[in-house]
Amino acid sequence: MDDLVDISGGKTANLKKKIGSFSISSFTLHILAMLLMLSDHAWSTLFPTQRWMTAIGRIAFPIFAFMLAEGFYRTSNFKKYLMRMIILALISEIPFNLMMGGSILGPYHQSVMVIFIIGLLGMKGIDHLKKKADLLLTIFGSAMIMLLCFAAGFATFGDYFGTGVLMIFVFYFFHERKVWCFLGQFIFMYWLNVELLGGLCYKVTVFGHTFELVEQGFALIALIPIWLYKGRQGHHSKAFRYFCYAFYPVHMLVLFLIGWLMTI
Repeated sequence: MDDLVDISGGKTANLKKKIGSFSISSFTLHILAMLLMLSDHAWSTLFPTQRWMTAIGRIAFPIFAFMLAEGFYRTSNFKKYLMRMIILALISEIPFNLMMGGSILGPYHQSVMVIFIIGLLGMKGIDHLKKKADLLLTIFGSAMIMLLCFAAGFATFGDYFGTGVLMIFVFYFFHERKVWCFLGQFIFMYWLNVELLGGLCYKVTVFGHTFELVEQGFALIALIPIWLYKGRQGHHSKAFRYFCYAFYPVHMLVLFLIGWLMTI
């Protein structure tokens, strides 16, 4: 009996260890974010009556915002990282315009890549202040940079506008895996998505009580896979990296072509 207890205890300890060490890799985060983005874009182009597709699509942007901040902290060459984002933005411009408006030009609505570029430049500016300036100047300068980036998000008509830039900053400032960072992410993500963006509400009745569920609030679900990420890269190859870059413009072009073919 003692032997059985020891074996059982060992198995229990191993199980707890496995559960405690469970994590989501960067590879999984990328795949998840791309699928959720595809769902949202498929709703806006092919299935406008299926609102659940855009509801779960709200989860995608915070994951991308987190990965951008993570990439900023991990990159060994910021200039190359920024240049890749700029090139992708240029390549994606026409597919985005075709998908969203059916025309090559779309000056009043730009892709999310514009927001990512603004976010990267903002993080670089704040990072420079943190290294070169004193505390007071860093605080004041960081506030001014965030304000300028917020305004730039609206001025450039980037997807999610200035609010999207602020979400990137949330993951920049609350980057560490600490309780206060997790709390900061939740509080500011709630404020940005539910209070600031708001939007369509669903009425949900539970035990006779009716609540309003903000559709944009689904973005908070993104925090679950983000918190389960512990820095593990997972599958990584040059081919997969190029696939991730190509997916954004290619999937928009494919959705546009499918929609166009359906109208013929």
